[in-house]
Amino acid sequence: MAADAPTVLWRLFKALGHRSLSEGGGREHARVVILPGGPPYTLALVSNDRMDRVENYDTIDLAVFRADEIKRSLVTDGWVEE
Repeated sequence: MAADAPTVLWRLFKALGHRSLSEGGGREHARVVILPGGPPYTLALVSNDRMDRVENYDTIDLAVFRADEIKRSLVTDGWVEE
């Protein structure tokens, strides 16, 4: 991870409704980004291009572990990787 640039750890999406994108259906997007700097290491969750929340961690390992927890939770709820 470059210390001078945000790093996207993962991206997920979830289709909305029963229609496909070509039929006017949509989808939600989520991604987790590690922001430059640290410690503390800042983990940002972005949902539909809006900042959802920001969490700070003392180590990069804790930040990555938390990002994985968030991803597992979303995948359990039907989100898939882009």
